[in-house]
Amino acid sequence: ESRWPFLFGAIIVPSLIQVVILPFLPESPRYLLLEKHNRSKAEKAFQRFLGKDDVSPEIEEVLAESRAQRNTKLVSIVQLLRTRAVRWQIVTVVVTMGCYQLCGLNAV
Repeated sequence: ESRWPFLFGAIIVPSLIQVVILPFLPESPRYLLLEKHNRSKAEKAFQRFLGKDDVSPEIEEVLAESRAQRNTKLVSIVQLLRTRAVRWQIVTVVVTMGCYQLCGLNAV
């Protein structure tokens, strides 16, 4: 008798555990600060994660990183390929990924 249905059914147990535990997990301080713009909840989340009362350096670090990320200049693929410094890395990655797809390793 085949036991495949039991094997596929075993996935249900971890899924149910995750669904039950999910409401009790805290939200990410970065998400609360950068996406929700809720500084007080972000401070509480940092305090919970780090176990200390003064989390202002961490808050400022996240805000500084966000500002730096917004100031990053985006380039197009054409501009990226025209840049001599990164052209060789891009070609190497593209060839490697192409060989990986064509050799059939992902099917194993």
